[in-house]
Amino acid sequence: MKISTVSLLLALSSFLPHFAKAQSSPPIYETFDELAPIFAYSSDTTYVINFWATWCKPCVEELPFIEAIRDKYAGEKVKVILVSLDFPKQIETKLIPFMEERQLRSEVVVLTDGRYNDWIDRVDTRWDGAIPVTLVYKGDQRYFAKEAFHSFEELDDILSAFIK
Repeated sequence: MKISTVSLLLALSSFLPHFAKAQSSPPIYETFDELAPIFAYSSDTTYVINFWATWCKPCVEELPFIEAIRDKYAGEKVKVILVSLDFPKQIETKLIPFMEERQLRSEVVVLTDGRYNDWIDRVDTRWDGAIPVTLVYKGDQRYFAKEAFHSFEELDDILSAFIK
């Protein structure tokens, strides 16, 4: 039995939306312990780890600055990770459409561990639980920003101290 090219393309096209949707879904970490290794890498890469949520206005307002950092340092040893604290029930309905609409290029992961008091001190003891917060680190050198960035330059100045 021969299948025509058109029939094959039509059959495959029905699967593409499902494949594309699956590809855009960020990894979900149900416990902080699953995510914890990202805070202890000992390579020569500078990590920019931002905790945010789609429902947090200051978080959304600073995202363009964080994305611009990712773009500026794309060829260098800088890794941006956006840790979404969106509610589990809103990942499919709110977070993923938000990521697609904003065309986020930074790595996005989701942390659904609601036991915040058990793990926020493990990120930084100065963190009171409010978001957005950003941890920039390279090896033992760390900078913790517990407020939103108001400009690209503000974040870039911090990052430049890590890139030598």
